[in-house]
Amino acid sequence: MSFPSFDSLPAWAIPLSLAAHLAAGIVLGVLYFRSLWWNVCRFTGGGRATTTIALMIGRFVLLGGLLMLASLEGALPLLMAALGVLIARSTIMHRVREAAP
Repeated sequence: MSFPSFDSLPAWAIPLSLAAHLAAGIVLGVLYFRSLWWNVCRFTGGGRATTTIALMIGRFVLLGGLLMLASLEGALPLLMAALGVLIARSTIMHRVREAAP
């Protein structure tokens, strides 16, 4: 199985690819940290343990899998996706702090 190399892209496509990886990282981060908040609420609210654990495992698999796919394209796409996750983390944590008593 062969993945397209980031280095083989034309010069005009590199910024677009990096922006797409950043946007994908932000979306992935929002999904990850929103589901983390939902998971915490289920733990504290007495939700079903099996559903909560399944969500936790799914969250890790999704994050790890998509970052692994970005790493197959090279270091720079992986770093942009990881930066997107960190941007989303900062945004979600800021909103949670405002909402929590």
